[in-house]
Amino acid sequence: MKDFWLSCGHHLLDRDAGGGLVVTDDFLKVYLARPELVPPDDACAAERELYASLRADPRRPVAAAEVAAIADADARENWALIVAFRDLLLRHPTLEAAYAALARDGAHGVPPLFMNQLVHVILRNALDGVTDARVLRAAELFFRPQRVTLHEGALLAADEETIGGINPAPVSPLVSMLGIPAAANIDIINDANAAEYFERSDRFDMALDLTAGRDGLAALAQAMERWIAHVVGVAADIEALKEMREVDLAWYVGLDAEGTAIGDRVWKGETLDQPEMERIVGLFRLTFRDPGTVREELRGEPVYLILAMSPDKIIRMKPQNLVTGLPVRHLEAVT
Repeated sequence: MKDFWLSCGHHLLDRDAGGGLVVTDDFLKVYLARPELVPPDDACAAERELYASLRADPRRPVAAAEVAAIADADARENWALIVAFRDLLLRHPTLEAAYAALARDGAHGVPPLFMNQLVHVILRNALDGVTDARVLRAAELFFRPQRVTLHEGALLAADEETIGGINPAPVSPLVSMLGIPAAANIDIINDANAAEYFERSDRFDMALDLTAGRDGLAALAQAMERWIAHVVGVAADIEALKEMREVDLAWYVGLDAEGTAIGDRVWKGETLDQPEMERIVGLFRLTFRDPGTVREELRGEPVYLILAMSPDKIIRMKPQNLVTGLPVRHLEAVT
């Protein structure tokens, strides 16, 4: 089986009997390898001692006074964030359970970077065994912002950081450890080059065709099915629709802030103007395989999922909305 997304660190984690990801010392030490946490030459003794002790035992309790004793204000903030995040992960039996709790309770104080990294590794677990490279490329939308462009009638999505040259490689210490090349040449994934995806997956340098009626949106639908089954614990079928016509939004989930705002307007009976209609990237119809998992008043009603881009043509997907927004009777993580 071909591997992919090595930079997420999934190979450093254990799995419980239910298939959930269990934190290991090696996984925690990757966070300690982040450049923000490695003490510089002029770091104070308190910071050096804290770093050395956690390198030796990354699970050891850290008192607030230990962080407060660090002289540099930026270092104090970084250490407070990472210790709080580590403690959150250790409070839950799996990463999936920790993420579900963050989604339900709000990721207060958790940097978006850490949330995206959690999604990255959990999604890698959910997609284990998938061999369709288009599904894997579509799943990158869950944790990597995409810039959208219209080219020869096709709606193409490419990784925002990669094409912007801000940071062609994913923000992870594992990138340098694994020797992943930083150079990026963008190709649109297709039948001819799909097999190359696996060796290029950590470079995020393949664009995806999201034109209505083509394979890209269908691939994203499959990725969402796997995510919902793995994190929410319910089976659903998701179909990509070609247009927003005669759609009764009895229940809808915005897959991003823009999609939510558009859904809100349609639900209120407001008419979308042309610029708003053009920002809709994908509309999906979700049906639950077991009607008993759905809230009673909504049984038999489809759920619509709306993906849209911002006015500056960026897709910033919020996969937590698929954890908190579905009308499931008992919305809780699998693990």
